[in-house]
Amino acid sequence: MKGETREIKAIEEGERVDKFLARYQEDLSRNFIQKLIKDGRIFVEGKKVKASYRMKEGEEIRIEIPPPEPIKLIPQKIPLNIIYEDSWVLVINKQPDLVVHPAVGHPDGTLVNALLYHCQDLEGIGGRLRPGIVHRLDRDTSGVMVISKKDKIHSELVKAFKAREVAKTYLAFVSGGFSRQEGWIDSPIGRHPQQRKKMAAGVVGGREAQTYFRVLGQVENCSLLELKPRTGRTHQLRVHLAYINHPILGDRVYAGRNIATAAPRQMLHSFKLKFFHPFLEKEMSFSAQPWEDFLEVARESGFDKYLTSEGD
Repeated sequence: MKGETREIKAIEEGERVDKFLARYQEDLSRNFIQKLIKDGRIFVEGKKVKASYRMKEGEEIRIEIPPPEPIKLIPQKIPLNIIYEDSWVLVINKQPDLVVHPAVGHPDGTLVNALLYHCQDLEGIGGRLRPGIVHRLDRDTSGVMVISKKDKIHSELVKAFKAREVAKTYLAFVSGGFSRQEGWIDSPIGRHPQQRKKMAAGVVGGREAQTYFRVLGQVENCSLLELKPRTGRTHQLRVHLAYINHPILGDRVYAGRNIATAAPRQMLHSFKLKFFHPFLEKEMSFSAQPWEDFLEVARESGFDKYLTSEGD
């Protein structure tokens, strides 16, 4: 039995327990959270609560997650926006609200399930939870991803990512305006000292992390940024931007309530990816057009002119 206890903060007072859990436990689906509540695995001050319970500052909430059931990977016909495909790699524009690989609360309906249906020639499926997944994007992060279809290619691409030989460019809508047009965020990232599900910047003993940012446009209290991470830490862009007090709009983990609800999901999009194809032995570059919810925010802010996917 996996359990975690968390104290409710003042800003969270009055929030329904089910909505709080959906925001705080982003790796769990809403359906799974409802099941945990129904099964009596959510406790506030030691007592089981209903989904509609509204929390009070200082109360302790405990979440009990049962051991994961064996996951049987099955092919599922889930639409994929394919940018490029050959016998060795697949490049897609991942849609928002798509989990990359199966986990507790998400046994299916993932990118891996979609790949099993689409790619009959994927290797290394067997007991591997993330077949062909070279890198990952969070559930609510959209954009370009490369997936390997052969074990050898997978190994080479993983090495390239670790060696920082892959160029990644993201777009993000963030809170607030900037006094400078570009710069670097250089702060180590590690586990949050109190909230172990979260990452934090400036943590003693954290791993080095650097993110380049450039302001493409800003209006009132919103800015559109181009981001180029030099390193690839968990939640790096989200954590770094929150660290400099410019959290990503719609980020329900690292932003305050007002900013977290300012967009339908976290406004982070993997825009471009450049890597060396291990088999074709040439550099390849791909871009992914932002999805409609991202474009809508861009149009409302007058930033749509920056979102063409042509060029480097």
